Amino acid sequence: MVRGGLTPPSSSAQTRRLQRPPLGPAPYWTSLPGFSADRGGRVGYLQFMGSQESDATSRLHHHQDILERTAQQLTAGVEPVRKRTRIADFQDVLKEPTIALEKLRELSFSGIPCEGGLRCLCWKILLNYLPLERASWTSILAKQRELYSQFLREMIIQPGIAKANMGVSREDVTFEDHPLNPNPDSRWNTYFRDNEVLLQIDKDVRRLCPDISFFQRATEYPCLLILDPQNEFETLRKRVEQTTLKSQTVARNRSGVTNMSSPQKNSAPSMNEYVVLPNGCEAHWEVVERILFIYAKLNPGIAYVQGMNEIVGPLYYTFATDPNSEWREHAEADTFFCFTNLMAEIRDNFIKSLDDSQCGITYKMEKVYSTLKDKDMELYLKLQEQNIKPQFFAFRWLTLLLSQEFVLPDVIRIWDSLFADSNRFDFLLLVCCAMLILIREQLLEGDFTVNMRLLQDYPITDVCQVLQKAKELQDSQ
Repeated sequence: MVRGGLTPPSSSAQTRRLQRPPLGPAPYWTSLPGFSADRGGRVGYLQFMGSQESDATSRLHHHQDILERTAQQLTAGVEPVRKRTRIADFQDVLKEPTIALEKLRELSFSGIPCEGGLRCLCWKILLNYLPLERASWTSILAKQRELYSQFLREMIIQPGIAKANMGVSREDVTFEDHPLNPNPDSRWNTYFRDNEVLLQIDKDVRRLCPDISFFQRATEYPCLLILDPQNEFETLRKRVEQTTLKSQTVARNRSGVTNMSSPQKNSAPSMNEYVVLPNGCEAHWEVVERILFIYAKLNPGIAYVQGMNEIVGPLYYTFATDPNSEWREHAEADTFFCFTNLMAEIRDNFIKSLDDSQCGITYKMEKVYSTLKDKDMELYLKLQEQNIKPQFFAFRWLTLLLSQEFVLPDVIRIWDSLFADSNRFDFLLLVCCAMLILIREQLLEGDFTVNMRLLQDYPITDVCQVLQKAKELQDSQ
């Protein structure tokens, strides 16, 4: 008896089914009306038997239908069993008082089920937001979520109240502070600098994942601190609406990051096509905007760089669609801290002064080519011959963790493996190398223009194939 309650045929029966004797009785289906076989057991031709012909054909088709349905039922029966077993494996690991991290990584590397909020919980552990000791989860979550509420009060609500109060009287403007005050510590000066960052964030988050409508829809858990009608202050939405600054003045763009959108996303609707929701509601992109603005305020050394929106987007989407409403309600705070932890590992990719260092993005791009050179010399030489530098495509692949190369569900699947691998960003280099090897035939045949188009709009959509190839490269090292 095997899983699913099915009894396999005996070995002798399998032998009879798989091996046809050269002579002897013809196969069973040749005995059906309308069929004949020669002495070697080969099928002859459908004999004309008058009125029996249509009957024989229908009986044959009926028999084939039975076989096809049986095969489908066997497959359909196995897959749910495997899925339930896999879910049970995760649940067994996650219910332990102390999570076995290596076991969790091993399971997660092959993909995390979304049922029961497993992926959300696993990501929070793998990104070091939740500790391995389950007993401390409740207190740590409460502490972190209250800390995020404090960030909202200090960086959005209180400055908004101060802005609303600034310039109420001529005395305040003239002697205390005024918009033209050159003092770096001036509240107006800080306000204008923050506005430059906010406008760039607003521009980017409005076009986040334009192929789905999720980020334009209203969240079911709007931030009550921000939307409290008792609070009269300038929200981020009002700041964007009222400011006269232009986002083009922001000079924080990274070299090569200004054109982040892949060809498949060029059809994104313009900002004006997104209708702002009425008061009391806020869209998911507004939540993402708030997360990025607070991150920029807390990390002035890097602030906000275009492309960070593509990192926080999949995180927030995953947490905001958690089937558990208690977790979903706090998606904003949980996303902020997971994003902060993730950026702590990849922030060097966004700092231009570190590009040429060993932790910078240039070194990582060259590492992709050196790995390709070891694994596929012919393809490496072809790209070198055509002067196709890794900066032309791998910059975006590595900086944005492939979030622009695949559709969102596939990006999430890739991130399962990246987050699960102990050297996850070394594995990312192997994924990039695997992507090149999987299209080697097209690249070897194509010219510069064709190959650049392939690399800018990656043709393979089966991420499991990409991850499997990357794992093969990892195992061969």
